[in-house]
Amino acid sequence: MLVDTHVHLNVEQFAEDRDETIQRAFSAGVEYMVVVGFDRETIPLALELAEQYETIYAAVGWHPVDAIDMRDEDLDWIEELTQHPKVVAIGEMGLDYHWDKSPKDVQKEVFRKQIALAKKVNMPIVIHNREATEDIIDVLHEENAKDVGGIMHCYNDDAKYVPTFLDMNFYISLGGPVTFKNATLPKDVAVEVPLNRLLVETDAPFLAPHPNRGKRNEPAYVKLVAEKIAELRGMSFDELSSMTTENAFTFFRFGDKA
Repeated sequence: MLVDTHVHLNVEQFAEDRDETIQRAFSAGVEYMVVVGFDRETIPLALELAEQYETIYAAVGWHPVDAIDMRDEDLDWIEELTQHPKVVAIGEMGLDYHWDKSPKDVQKEVFRKQIALAKKVNMPIVIHNREATEDIIDVLHEENAKDVGGIMHCYNDDAKYVPTFLDMNFYISLGGPVTFKNATLPKDVAVEVPLNRLLVETDAPFLAPHPNRGKRNEPAYVKLVAEKIAELRGMSFDELSSMTTENAFTFFRFGDKA
């Protein structure tokens, strides 16, 4: 069994075949999925899917690229949704310095507000980080995010930062880039992360793993991610899938709120 800990089945790329995509994932042994809502459009559909499927759960938060669009009432809305029995984390949140839609100071403010909310409702967080690692670490430290812990989603940075995130009570999640032939960073991380703090994901429809790179990603492909990590660590696929599944259940506490 596998858990896709971060998937966007709630976006337009799956509008035509969403249910079929979910069934393909189930058939591939991906029995649990966490659908991540990140704005006003995607959050309601994440909840809808979680309500429709017993083993699909939701995370709700505000993406840093769109931080400039978030209003106080959106944060209040997210707080209300954390009481939903199928909502298991707040996010994705964080910092993204690749795109310039939202100024850095606005991103940091929205990031801090969501961490404060997570602490208020005692719920873990899911972090989006693009070209902002040092600032991410500073904010997490300053806001005492260790109190709730979280996931560094689709980790694609230097392995030297991994101990810092582990010390802050975070898990490291790897996706499709670990399978890319020339991607050395995620491969290094896949070997370095303690097995009990490792998760797998797709971030579908983005970042499809080899040999599907460049095509639409989907949750069934998380098996390719797990197979590659098992190969890199010199262990069996069954052992790797069992451990990452156990980690996902520990982190998300599936069913505890029901």
